[in-house]
This record gives sequence, C-alpha cells and structure tokens, in this order.
Amino acid sequence: MKLKMPESVVFAVFSVVMSCITFPAQSQVALFDGKTFNGWEGDTVKTWKIVDQALTGGSLTETVPHNEFICTRKSYANYILKLKFKFSGTEGFINGGVQFHSVRAKDPAYEMIGYQADLGNGYWASLYDESRRNKTLIGPDSATVRKVLKANEWNDYEIRSENGRIRIFLNGTQTVDYTEPDKSVPQKGLIALQVHGGGKALIAYKDIYIKEL
Repeated sequence: MKLKMPESVVFAVFSVVMSCITFPAQSQVALFDGKTFNGWEGDTVKTWKIVDQALTGGSLTETVPHNEFICTRKSYANYILKLKFKFSGTEGFINGGVQFHSVRAKDPAYEMIGYQADLGNGYWASLYDESRRNKTLIGPDSATVRKVLKANEWNDYEIRSENGRIRIFLNGTQTVDYTEPDKSVPQKGLIALQVHGGGKALIAYKDIYIKEL
C-alpha cells in the first residue's frame, strides 16, 4: 500500500530543501584590465593613455581642446558601477565625469549624450545631463563635498542605477538620489570616462568594476 503524504507536509519539506540551496549572486566584473584598451574605444593616440594601471586622459602642459570620452563597447542597464578617480590641474576649466546610459553623438563625434556623474569644482558628485538637457539635475551641498572629497588623491566613486532610480556615492557618502520622471529617457547605454575641454587637466580612472542587477 502506498502512503500519500499530506500536501502541507510536502510543501514543508520542499521549503526546507529550497532554503538549503544557495543560488550564486551576480558577481562584479572588471571593465578595465589595467593593461589594454580591450572593451573600450576613444582617442587612444593623443588623449587617453594607460599609466600605472589607470585610464588617464588630458595633459598638465597643454590645454585639452574639447571634451574627450573613452567609452565601453558594450551597453549596460541596471547595475552598480564602482571605480577610483584622481584629478589634477589648476589652469582653465578643470572637469571630468563618468558618463552612463549614454550614446556617442554624431556631430561632434567626440561628444556623448546621456547622464554624467560629474567631477570638478561646483559639480562634484552631482548628476548632469550631457548634450541633452544640458543641466545639473541634482547635486550635493558644498559642505558635504568638502567633508568627503580627497583633493589630488584617489577617491572612490559609485553609481547605482536601477529602473530609473540613480544614486551616486563619493567615498562612501551618498550625494545623489534621483528618480527620472521622464519615461522617454533611456535607462540603458554605454559607460564612458570624460576629460573636459578648456583646461590643463589630468584625470585618471582605475579599478573599474560593474555588478549587473
């Protein structure tokens, strides 16, 4: 004679078994190997170099003529992006940023269109809309920036983007929490690193990791 277990018992056993199974979480992966431009495209002749395992753009002796971006060849949607940056320069407009959910412009071809986690005096760790709305969407107060920014040193930068909600962290401190009200604005695209034109500036980015959500 076969015994039929009550459904409640079967469900309880199933729940215990499932609780013992661990599903691997999505791990972060490196976007930059520290040695080559594999997976990236941009002006690697004049603007972008690899120096001490960092993607380094600009110059302290010559004015950067216009914005330059080095960007991933792959598009990404929801993720946590982590990297380190170091910025130096004292002459002209000293600025850079991390572009995301972006596309290359066609005219001029060196520009990007999309969100930017901005860098530079007056823009630190704010959210700018590059070549689209052309304005800062939201940013931290200057007192917060002064507390956490490490001038002329390596800083940790983190961008979390998930279904239209964007958060930016500078050295572990949240500076932006923004939800996009315009549903037509793309929430997927290229990731790029910028050195802004108009100044003698040198900016380096390294330890670039992404965890897709």
